[in-house]
Amino acid sequence: MKTVKEIAAMTGVSVRTLHYYDEIGLLTPTGKTAAGYRLYDDKALETLQQILFFREFAIPLKEIKAILSNPTLGQNDILTMQRKMLVAQRERLTRLISSIDDILKGENKMDFAIFSKAEMEALFEQQYERMPEKLKRLAVEEFGSVEQWKKQYLEKVSTEEVQKKYAKMVEWYGGKEAYQDAAAHPLAKDVAESYGKRIETIFAKLAEKQNLPPDCFEVKEIIGEYGFIMKQLTQIKDETALMKYLAWFQNSEPTKSKIDKQHGEGTAAFIAQAITAFYGEI
Repeated sequence: MKTVKEIAAMTGVSVRTLHYYDEIGLLTPTGKTAAGYRLYDDKALETLQQILFFREFAIPLKEIKAILSNPTLGQNDILTMQRKMLVAQRERLTRLISSIDDILKGENKMDFAIFSKAEMEALFEQQYERMPEKLKRLAVEEFGSVEQWKKQYLEKVSTEEVQKKYAKMVEWYGGKEAYQDAAAHPLAKDVAESYGKRIETIFAKLAEKQNLPPDCFEVKEIIGEYGFIMKQLTQIKDETALMKYLAWFQNSEPTKSKIDKQHGEGTAAFIAQAITAFYGEI
């Protein structure tokens, strides 16, 4: 067992920070001395190591707490998550280094493409395979053939505008590999429906809290749960940008009317305010 001062000396984390982690329930001491001083065992040190790793990626403490306290995530799950984050960071750094090298050589081509033609063809095939037969027939009737449909699809997704949208999606997922994996392995229908029910339950909870300030602890706790569910549902690395988008989308027609009809007038606007209070402006 080690004291706060010993942990601080080992890790470089200040005593005040360790006290704060205890106060918010992020890192609870294993025990205390007779005099009331905090003590930490090896397991607590492992938890601190995981916290510090996530902090290296500027992940908010509330999200770290949600990850570490999730009973469905074991140590291997967390390590796998952290590895994906490192791989994504490595890919970003490699792209940046390559761009700088091109500039130094006078070969700055301003290449905005995120996916190669082969990768975009694979994305099309994955979408086509999962599409209901009725929609397939309608698309073929509109374009004349699957090949013509595919050709127009590739022309559209090759534009700079669409590639920039893909870039944002890749950023949310933490790398091309993670995005492609999610696209290739969508959630089963029953699992997706289960998540949908959980989200509807959250909307109902928020509807009942409309008499409270959107930035109060009770409301923030529900929004934190909402964000965590969306992160699990979409398999993205950081849900912040997605949640900011949802604050706008769910308060825009026709989604706004649908939410208000189901959960009461003003619910959509309140959800948007609560998300903004938690995650910031879009």
